[in-house]
Amino acid sequence: MSFIARHAEKTLIRFADSFPAILVTGARQTGKTTLLKKITEEKSVKDTTFDDIAEEQFAKTDPKTFLELHASPYMFDEVQYVPELFRYLKIEIDKKRRSGMYYLTGSQQFKLMEKATESLSGRIGIVQLYPLSAREIREDDFSESFIPSKEYILERNKAFSDYEFSVQKTWECIFRGGYPEVQKGTVSPKDFYSSYLKTYIERDIKNLSHVADEMQFLQFITVVASRTSQLVNYGDMARECGISEVTAKKWLSLLVTSGIVYLLKPYSANVEKRVVKTPKLYFVDTGLAAYLTRWTSPDVMQSGAMAGAFFETYVVSEIIKSFANNGEDALIYFYRDKDKIEIDLIIEQNNTLYPVEIKKTATPNADDAKNFFITARLKNVQIVQPVIVCNTNKVSAVKKGEVTALTLPVEFL
Repeated sequence: MSFIARHAEKTLIRFADSFPAILVTGARQTGKTTLLKKITEEKSVKDTTFDDIAEEQFAKTDPKTFLELHASPYMFDEVQYVPELFRYLKIEIDKKRRSGMYYLTGSQQFKLMEKATESLSGRIGIVQLYPLSAREIREDDFSESFIPSKEYILERNKAFSDYEFSVQKTWECIFRGGYPEVQKGTVSPKDFYSSYLKTYIERDIKNLSHVADEMQFLQFITVVASRTSQLVNYGDMARECGISEVTAKKWLSLLVTSGIVYLLKPYSANVEKRVVKTPKLYFVDTGLAAYLTRWTSPDVMQSGAMAGAFFETYVVSEIIKSFANNGEDALIYFYRDKDKIEIDLIIEQNNTLYPVEIKKTATPNADDAKNFFITARLKNVQIVQPVIVCNTNKVSAVKKGEVTALTLPVEFL
């Protein structure tokens, strides 16, 4: 598997025809440079990388001259190292104002995004590239964002009419994760994630913050991984790592800004006063989380204590990727009230809510739909038929009380 087609490519091509600048951002090793070079090489666009210290220093010392000598169209890789450049990119764009002038890549960092959105507002199209989606891994051309409408379900059901569903393959995908180098088979997951964490801590974390104890930060990442799909509890994480709660908040923020962790916000409507405010945390890549929490094989993980948490994390991350690859913000939430009644996901579109439960079972039953009744508490919105995403091999229906839910194979994501 030499090159894996990325669904975000269509979005980037569209952005390049619409914006003077496009930025591909995300965590390290998600394939940002490979994807953007595929597009720029077809357009004969020259490129340089700020991994080159000489280029970095030139751009920082004299950004005006640097851009004069790197006339558009041009691709700049690892632009997070030179946030000073954005001011001058704006000047050049405003002088010439045409689409496809600058192609940028950069790891997802607060300073990078702040500079990009402030300096190039209205001038830049931004795509966050996550690790490979399950669709991309199995070479599925379907690229729509996951909105479980009847039309979506019918289309996916038709596409999978002759598909051989495999629970084992799903757990293998969860265990390995979606980083391209792991999926290509050029390196073992264990070796890749070990090197990845070392590079991530030594480069990204040192650039973002002064972390005095690198081993303690690694312990913190491990604790976070062990809590994937749980409500954020800074106090518990701090105590387990022997750090202050303030430090725990700061370090989790670093994981979020660098694209390692995603925080899922609770859904709230103005008329609903009982919803908790705390977000849930999800590791973006289940393979990295599996490495950190020391699962040794897909089979052991599938039967282990964290199986439900990993399956839920996998589903949430796949849904997030489906939106991100289309250049869209994922308007997804969870619902949980003070009685701890929860719906795993609420997807919002056009004032319509799509309730989703996530279950690792291959044999869903009525009890898996038991919490959908609380959607009746949500006012002033349209609520469609709820769905249960699970390891089933076909679309079916289960009923609990007055609520009938459709069960969807996880491959439909």
